[in-house]
Amino acid sequence: MKVTVDFDQCEANGICVGFAPDVFELDDDDQLHVRGGEVPENLLADVRDAVAQCPKAALKLE
Repeated sequence: MKVTVDFDQCEANGICVGFAPDVFELDDDDQLHVRGGEVPENLLADVRDAVAQCPKAALKLE
């Protein structure tokens, strides 16, 4: 599974980073970056939590 970001909706508030810091990262300019392609199985639950908690519904797991 891959996670995608709708950057038109994303506020880069970092909630996703709190849930899955091995997948999401905010740079010094508060731009969100998603690491890697496929989400590793051992991080899938954390990414699902991040997607569910995104206040702008900017994240999708496909």
